[in-house]
Parts: sequence; C-alpha cells; structure tokens
Amino acid sequence: MFDIHFQHPGLLWLLLVLPLVWTWLLMRRRHFRSEVRMSVIPLNLRSKLNPMMVVYALRTLVMLLLIIALAGPRSSDVNTKSRGGEGIEIMLAIDISTSMLAKDFKPDRLEATKRVAAEFVQNRPMDKIGLVLYAGESFTKTPPTTNHALLLQNISEVTFNLVEDGTAIGMGLATAVNRLRNSESKSKVVILLSDGENNRGMVDPLTAADLAQQFGIRVYTIGVGSKGSAPTPYAFGPRGELLYKNLPVTIDEALLKAIAEICGGKYFRATDDNFLRSIFDEIDQMERIKLEDIDYIEIEEKQHPLLLLALGLFLVEVLLRKTWLKSAIDL
Repeated sequence: MFDIHFQHPGLLWLLLVLPLVWTWLLMRRRHFRSEVRMSVIPLNLRSKLNPMMVVYALRTLVMLLLIIALAGPRSSDVNTKSRGGEGIEIMLAIDISTSMLAKDFKPDRLEATKRVAAEFVQNRPMDKIGLVLYAGESFTKTPPTTNHALLLQNISEVTFNLVEDGTAIGMGLATAVNRLRNSESKSKVVILLSDGENNRGMVDPLTAADLAQQFGIRVYTIGVGSKGSAPTPYAFGPRGELLYKNLPVTIDEALLKAIAEICGGKYFRATDDNFLRSIFDEIDQMERIKLEDIDYIEIEEKQHPLLLLALGLFLVEVLLRKTWLKSAIDL
C-alpha cells in the first residue's frame, strides 16, 4: 500500500503562523506607504504590478515549503516477499525400457513423459530437481540441481537404449533415494514412472520404499500406459528398425500403490498424454511449500524536492528585487 506521512508532524502547527506573518506584512506596508511620497516606478504600472504583494507571496510560499520540509514528509510502500526460497528437492525416476516406446501416447510413452517432465521442471524454478533413468539397471543422469537449463537439456537427450533392457523399479527408486537421503530440504520427493512390472535388479522395490520412508522421502508413483493393449515394440527388423504389434499393457499397479503408501505419496495411472499432464499438475500443486511471508517497508524521503523548490522561489524573489521590482521597498 502507498502512504505519505510526516516524521515530525508537530512542526506542521507552525503553518498557523503564516496568517500572522501576512497580517504583520500588510500592516507594515500600510505604515510604510504613509511615509513614502514618490516612487521610481510610475503610479499606474506600480498599482498593476503590486510588487509588495509579489514579494509577500514568494516569501510566504518559501516559509510554507520550509515548514512542510522540516516536518519530514516521506512515502512508504509495503511489499510482501517470501523468505526462504530453498524450495523442494525432487528426483524424477523415469523408466526407459523398450516398452516405453509403445504408441498409445503421442508419439510414444517416453517422448510424452519427457515433454510433460520438462514442463514440470519449468514450472518449479525454486526447486532442486534431478533425473534418474532406469531399465534393467539404473543411473543418475542429473544430480539435484537448480541449473534447469542443464536438466532440460538432459531430459531432451533421454532415449531408450542407454542401459540394458528390463524394468528394475527397485533399482530406479533406490538410486533416487540415495541422491536425496542427505538433503536438508524441507521436503524431499521422488516421482517414479513405470510402464511395466519389476523384473530386473538387485534391490526389491519395497525395500527401496522402506529406505525412502526412513529418510523422510515422499514417493509419487505413476503407471504409464493405456488400458488393454497397445502397439508395443517386440523385436528388431532386418534393417535394425523396431517392429510393433499390439501387446497387453501390464503394469504392476499393486506394487506402485504399495510404494506410494509406504512413502506417504500417491499412485496415479496415466492412460494418455492429457492424463499424464494432469497428474504432474496435481503433484505440482500438492508439493508447494508455504514460505514465510515478510512485509518490507520501503521509505522514501520527500523533503528534498520541497527544499529545492523553496530555494528556487527565494532566488526568484532575490532576482526580482534586483531587477524590475527594484523600486519595491526593502523589507
């Protein structure tokens, strides 16, 4: 809110003196005129200019401005800002097995996931976000970072053949948990996406979930895939191209629900691009820390323009007294 107030408002009572000054000046002028018999300025021009009144007006304005300036006028602008800003530390654990190339999403599950994950990152500039990729094995593509330009570049480079094929859900979750376990952030979150069943890896998914729970890490799980069947890669052709055929969509929803329940998160099922985007939007809204708001009062002193104006008017009076009001009686 914008406000103007005075640092020393009691000095404004001096404004009541100005009418007394005017009265004294007028009385003195009458007394002076009774003694003056002639003037350098012609009588008709003198009456039109009324030089004494010009002098009185200028002096009154100077005194008015000085009194207001001495009272200390200032403006204050109250701004509300958030203190803190450390945000949330988030790891995205994305399945990059060959089945993520199924075409029940546009153009496929993996590309749709990359697109929505990038939008999620762009909407959370205050957070540290990292990226874990897993198939038959898992690895950290990007540690938690606020360098979102780097993270977005790494997301765009994700492809399906970076590690041995398979679906090691436990390994993917354990790698993400390991990246967050020593974090001092107020909130630590893993978003785990999978389109299949755990069939590889040395870490049991529920064991990884127990570790996440012990370190205070909340895990949201997302099953990616339409209901029924979908065009899914099943082999490579003679020229190395992927061959597709309709295969059943088999997501271990019971496992993903159990992981989310252990870790205080929530399980979602994304059956198309729009549903996947809405899931990330919901997680985005749930994982918002209310940072402490502080009111900052910005104060700007306003007496300087008044002092400059008073000085200017004083100089104008001096100039007039030395030139075309030169014949005015010196007070």
